[in-house]
Amino acid sequence: MRLSRPLVTASAVLLVAGLAACSPDSAGAAASDGDGPTVVTVGTLKGQPHLYAPFLYEGLAPEGVEFEVVQFDTSPDIKNAVVSGNIDFGVAGVPSAVSGAAAGQDVVVVAAAADGGSGIIGREGLDGVESLAGLTVGYPQGSSQEILLRLTLEAAGMDADADLELVNLPFSDMAGALAAGRIDAFASAELGPSTALQAGAVEVASPYETPVGRVNIGLYTTGALIEEDPELVQQVVDTHVRATEQMAADPQAWADGVVAEFGIDQAVVDTAVQNIWPRWEIDDEYAAQVAALVEQMAALKQIDGEVDVETLLDTTFVDVTDA
Repeated sequence: MRLSRPLVTASAVLLVAGLAACSPDSAGAAASDGDGPTVVTVGTLKGQPHLYAPFLYEGLAPEGVEFEVVQFDTSPDIKNAVVSGNIDFGVAGVPSAVSGAAAGQDVVVVAAAADGGSGIIGREGLDGVESLAGLTVGYPQGSSQEILLRLTLEAAGMDADADLELVNLPFSDMAGALAAGRIDAFASAELGPSTALQAGAVEVASPYETPVGRVNIGLYTTGALIEEDPELVQQVVDTHVRATEQMAADPQAWADGVVAEFGIDQAVVDTAVQNIWPRWEIDDEYAAQVAALVEQMAALKQIDGEVDVETLLDTTFVDVTDA
């Protein structure tokens, strides 16, 4: 059987028609007639080791539940697919969930997924965030990495807009722009930092020494699905917990899985997984970091509306998981 809520009933058509533009690898939600398994669609990003957990779900699924992974290009694409009902769950950036909540969209984070995955990287010879003064620094505008860069500079008494020449670049362009000498440094997400490090760049400063900490990726769905089928949400969260625990317990198998799935350079992935911390818990520290993220997103006018962190983060399922 398939999920019964109306938004998911039409997902097979909507996934093909509405998500193909997001990702050529997108696929409709498979479903069996009659008493077949419940098929849960989960969105994640292409080629990202910190969003790899959904690829492990099928092998860890409870009886009667099957998973279909739908690949996207950006976290906002995943969030939009979740809130529109085109997919059931998303493993994606928490900032996208914050943006959705601020816009009044029905999005709820039911588990953490991975911390870290960010870096402040520069050409050889740079050391410490103060060494970026007067230099050209790439960043992805509107991202959590922009926030981490600004807060790291602020802690050192620097102004990102006055003391640096900021260049807005896509995540995928960072390492190449640094290698070509178009920028002196960048703040970005994996795999950009590890690709650059493998090419001889250096870590300029840690991006994690701020109130936002390492918070990055979460598992989210809608309040509508939570209300309609909490048992299924619990099953998905339990599966997610098993997947993240498996990644944390065997980082090499996790890295090898990413390489096999996406054909990425092994050395780059091996470096990247050392900068990522799989997790599923939503504890007080995590909630405080999300609250700091919300505050900074509002300050930078990345969001307009109010966000109730206690509503955005639903700990019901991680608090009782039996995974």
